[in-house]
Amino acid sequence: MENSIEEIEAEALQELAAAAGKDEIQELSVTYLGRKGKLTRFLRNISNLPPDKRPDAGKSANILKKRLEEAFKSAFEKMDLAEAHRIEAIDVSLPGRPVPLGTLHPITQIIREICAIFQKLGFDIAEGPEVESDYYNFEALNIPKNHPARDMQDTFYVSENIVLRTHTSPLQVRMMEKQKPPVRIVAPGKVYRCDSDITHTPMFHQVEGLLVDQDISFGDLKGVLTAFVQQIFDEQTSLRFRPSFFPFTEPSAEVDILCVMCRGKGCRVCSQTGWLEVLGSGMVHPAVFENVGYDISRYTGFAFGMGVERITMLKYGIDDIRKFFENDYRFLKQF
Repeated sequence: MENSIEEIEAEALQELAAAAGKDEIQELSVTYLGRKGKLTRFLRNISNLPPDKRPDAGKSANILKKRLEEAFKSAFEKMDLAEAHRIEAIDVSLPGRPVPLGTLHPITQIIREICAIFQKLGFDIAEGPEVESDYYNFEALNIPKNHPARDMQDTFYVSENIVLRTHTSPLQVRMMEKQKPPVRIVAPGKVYRCDSDITHTPMFHQVEGLLVDQDISFGDLKGVLTAFVQQIFDEQTSLRFRPSFFPFTEPSAEVDILCVMCRGKGCRVCSQTGWLEVLGSGMVHPAVFENVGYDISRYTGFAFGMGVERITMLKYGIDDIRKFFENDYRFLKQF
């Protein structure tokens, strides 16, 4: 016999008392009570004892087996109880670890701010498809096939008559087809053009606006855009309207604002002119009204469109449009 019953019991209880965790207790259980454990080997070797000693040895071994099983079970229960006490000892009144909160992307923030301003001015929000037909993207807006203005758009063609919309202006036509005047909408959304540099990206965001009713004049357009610009920037921001050309408006005007960087003194951002272009606008062309069945003798209207990235860059002093799409946390967390 390798060990006596007394030796096995003394070793087992001594090692169990020194065990530091459930894993060690489990290992000890296998060491003494497993298929190849010390007590198991003792039971198998009882046949080697003299016949008169076998009954007492077997009885003592079985008694020890039950005692060790109880000891291991008790040790596991003590470990569970200690773990429960440790968990309960957590002071829940202590302040927790702060969880960093995400925020909206600056482009999304500015889109929502623009829409909120125009909603206060009585405009509704309109949305439409980003994959558009050639008719809605061009022809209905007085840009027929082979028109030179199509070259200004740098269009992504899906097929001969299907495009990724180059502006959100198609929504103006879609809304006028569904609704009789008065119409007051702004249409925010993504648009696509084959262009990419520090001030242009192949995908960007625009907000188009449309107001149609009786007796709408260019003065109404100037009043709405002045109110918008002074709310999105500040009340000291001056505007000027420069004659321009857009196929779907006549007359047309580019809208400049006093440079938000130098306040008109001239700087690198405004190319020393003191002014920054922010949007295009004009009175809706009669041809567009005819395409949607509006009576041009009764109704007039104005439209305008702006690049959201452009507004955001000027509002926050950002010099590279690509920063909006690089997902640099150091940049985004400022907003």
